[in-house]
Amino acid sequence: MHTIDKSESFWDKSAKGYDKEEMKDREGRVKILEKTKKYLHKEDCVLDFGCATGLLANEIAHHVKMVYGMDISSKMINIARDKANKEGIQNVEYTHTTIFDSRYKKEGFDVILGMYVLHLVDDIPNILKRIHELLKPGGLFISVTPCLGKRSLMGMSLSLISKIGLIPNLRIYNLSELEELIFNTEFKILKTECIRRRGRQYLIIAQKK
Repeated sequence: MHTIDKSESFWDKSAKGYDKEEMKDREGRVKILEKTKKYLHKEDCVLDFGCATGLLANEIAHHVKMVYGMDISSKMINIARDKANKEGIQNVEYTHTTIFDSRYKKEGFDVILGMYVLHLVDDIPNILKRIHELLKPGGLFISVTPCLGKRSLMGMSLSLISKIGLIPNLRIYNLSELEELIFNTEFKILKTECIRRRGRQYLIIAQKK
């Protein structure tokens, strides 16, 4: 079940303008969608971890059997539900919760998505362990994460802003650190690709061993 997260209020406040802000990089969003769709199948059951307003979940619902979207922000979830209802999408279910919700069963998903979320979690090894547990053998974890590096100017600036509380807590990774964390959780990394040089945003496709 859902437990209140200290960053939940930030995302609740951001919910109303989230889509407008995200679609400023429409090209990047389309690229993520197209690359993700290549790994999806009609019979797949997908979990969208940190689904926000359902931008990706609603799009991929047409290509899979079922999508479960989850987010810690109730307002994000409400927007996602409203959009799905208006579009008549019946194979997507949104829940205000965390990835540790007991309703998500071991080996219950073919694919888990984690778009722009890994740098925002406090305990990434435990999160990755949970993702691994929820995936079926051979299942895929598809993520996009900014890997700025701790010594980059942008990385240092964001770290400082985070520490003083203007934005949620975030972790600054470089690509090799993130890949090692994923690999150490018994994943095989199938593909790594920089999808946007600005912000050093990396798509990683990992398969459960």
